[in-house]
Amino acid sequence: MGTLDELIDSTASATGLDPEDVRAFAATAERREYPAGAVLFHESTPREWAGIVVEGQIRITSGLTGHMTELALLGPGSLISELALVDDTPHTATARSVTGAVVLTVPKASLRELAVAHPDRYYRMVSRVAQLVAHRMRSVSAQLSATIAAQRQLGGIRTEHDSLGARELPAEAYYGVQTLRAVENFQISGVKLRRFGHLINALAHVKKAAALANAELGSITRPKADAIVAACDELLVGRLREDFIVDMVQGGAGTSTNMNANEVIANRGLELMGHRKGEYQFLHPNDDVNRSQSTNDVYPTAVKLGVYLSLQDASAALGELQNALRAKAVEFGDVIKMGRTQLQDAVPMTLGQEFGAYAVMIGEVINHLRRIGGDLLAVNMGGTAIGTGITSPPGYAELVTVKLAEITGLPITQAENLVEATQDSGDFVAVSATLKRAAVQLSKICNDLRLLSSGPRAGLGEINLPAMQPGSSIMPGKVNPVIPEVVNQVCFQLIGFDMTVTMAAEASQLELNMAEPIMAYDLMMGTMMLRNAAVTLTSRCITGITANREHCRDLVAHSIGLVTALVPKLGYEQSAAIAEEALHTGASVYDLVLERGAMTKAELDDLLSPENMTAPRARTS
Repeated sequence: MGTLDELIDSTASATGLDPEDVRAFAATAERREYPAGAVLFHESTPREWAGIVVEGQIRITSGLTGHMTELALLGPGSLISELALVDDTPHTATARSVTGAVVLTVPKASLRELAVAHPDRYYRMVSRVAQLVAHRMRSVSAQLSATIAAQRQLGGIRTEHDSLGARELPAEAYYGVQTLRAVENFQISGVKLRRFGHLINALAHVKKAAALANAELGSITRPKADAIVAACDELLVGRLREDFIVDMVQGGAGTSTNMNANEVIANRGLELMGHRKGEYQFLHPNDDVNRSQSTNDVYPTAVKLGVYLSLQDASAALGELQNALRAKAVEFGDVIKMGRTQLQDAVPMTLGQEFGAYAVMIGEVINHLRRIGGDLLAVNMGGTAIGTGITSPPGYAELVTVKLAEITGLPITQAENLVEATQDSGDFVAVSATLKRAAVQLSKICNDLRLLSSGPRAGLGEINLPAMQPGSSIMPGKVNPVIPEVVNQVCFQLIGFDMTVTMAAEASQLELNMAEPIMAYDLMMGTMMLRNAAVTLTSRCITGITANREHCRDLVAHSIGLVTALVPKLGYEQSAAIAEEALHTGASVYDLVLERGAMTKAELDDLLSPENMTAPRARTS
């Protein structure tokens, strides 16, 4: 967009807000840039800011499973996360940039300052925002109702044929005969393609790029290309998802998925051209939508892109988890506790150091996921059947890759060798291994949370996890650590997925890997579960953890391990003697040191201060 004044005028015009109110709102804003596919916030996470879209588009969706519902598309001048002005409820939807975006964000602290300094202005904005949100919810409700009604309209049957013969289909269905055969053949997992919105979007991007390249090279007519592009654009805003009905686990190296996409796009394209579904003489699923393509380049490219987008989601959710852990590290920075090795008392530390270590672990996970995700952007589009490019025109492979990069806003490149890229699933193995590493680290954190909160009377009891639900059908008052438990189980599943992906990649033979569908399922499901686990752990556990400060300090005072901290001051022999007496008498090390006069209370308390207990300390005589 242009100047700040133009943005303010645009926002005021679009929302009905007073331009001066918008100007005051934007005065303390921070400019944030988001790359293509980046998540601005996740559903159910806390609202941390309100903002104005400056450049690009932001897609608002609901649903934390793979089946997302499109709610709105926000452009320059639109308010975003404006409910932060109204209350402290969590986000009810997820926001994601489409091909990159710039947003002016005002943090909650600045909003509170505005409410105090200019209450009239602030509450004028709150009133108008409430009206806008109510209007948006009515629009969304009407949209969803219309979609459901349209899905229930029946229109008889139509007949389609393929090389195996003719079959009848529901007249209203956008899928075709090959999709129908796939549904009959592969009743395996019960998890349909429509569950994974990123994979459908990736297929739409691939088919759109192919249509644009084919039109530019004269392989299909411009009207056909326009119809394909328009149908793909509808897919990209969440329409027609219910017609992606093939099982994710299938034979044929992904052919059923590719044909499901080809048929839905062709039939919607036919409608846009003024024809009926199934009139393939005007726009054919194979001859036109699949022109210059094979399942063997479309499917792995779409899976790579879908997994990449899912990794962006997971990384964003893990970033929120890391921030929550960092906040707890600061909050608990003055809480002395006992560190443990092999579940035995070791040496004192702070609870803040413990949570700070967890934050670093999650940071490592994010860095590795982002690095490995970049490898997925080298694709084999244009390789067609086995990487040789048969049936495609000269220059197509290079052009379709450029088109795919342009329409996604991602740095997609052509694989170095298309024959190799068509048969080698090494990138999927690397991603899966990185997800396994993430699972191991995340599960370790959850193990610790369960141990540290164990009790509350007969366990460690150093922290309190927020109570989410009653813990037993027989034991009154019991509250279980259900959130870390469910995240542990997600991690176990990710570790299992890695073995499946490894074996499936090894199953590649000669010029093609037939087992890509199970890799696609495991990677798409795995990244979705990792994202949801991180969101759940953050919002339903980490942010609500409290410390039992006095109990932590009391454990330190009574721990034999405390003597290790005394060695620099008292020496090894005297410290060992105190430890032995404490062990045999049950007295606390703290009390014995004072009884022996080895240190004054002031000296001992100084030694036990967080700044002295958690850093190197010189030996004194």
